[in-house]
Amino acid sequence: MTTPQASVLDDLPGDLMMWVLILSELAVFGAGLMGFLAVRLTDPAGFAEAQTHLHRTGAGINTLVLVTSGWLAALALEAARAGRRTRLRALLAGAALLGGVFLFLKAQEYADLWAAGLSFDSHAFYTFHMLLTGFHAAHVLAGIVLLGLVGALATPRAVEAGAAFWHMVDLVWVLLFPVVYLI
Repeated sequence: MTTPQASVLDDLPGDLMMWVLILSELAVFGAGLMGFLAVRLTDPAGFAEAQTHLHRTGAGINTLVLVTSGWLAALALEAARAGRRTRLRALLAGAALLGGVFLFLKAQEYADLWAAGLSFDSHAFYTFHMLLTGFHAAHVLAGIVLLGLVGALATPRAVEAGAAFWHMVDLVWVLLFPVVYLI
């Protein structure tokens, strides 16, 4: 009698469909970043000037906010595995709250850009900036909802799936931040 071989898929945390979603979303963001960089090559001076109107300090703070929220989600997974439901829910609530802080700071940046008369059609830079960061903000909002749902379930498998999605949101921001705000 032979024993079945373990599949690589058996070692993935969370659910396979969550990984399909994550990889799909990373591909979409990657294509958006590649498009941003390609168009930037056609107008480096215009992109550099447009970039000066962004909230770089706020974006830096948002990077720390999301990385910290990812850390809280990782701690929540440890708590889930240890059967500490109250702790995992508190940690996920903290991660979600930090997601809310991120969205608040992002909304302030958008409001300031719009107040200065800068929008999607002002320059290609703002088109890409608002599409990429707006799409990311939508993922932050979805992640906040997901963290609430997995917190209610409070099972290790659910928390694994929610934390994996949240880490994808973190990763995308860690890539967007330097490309859109610094380079």
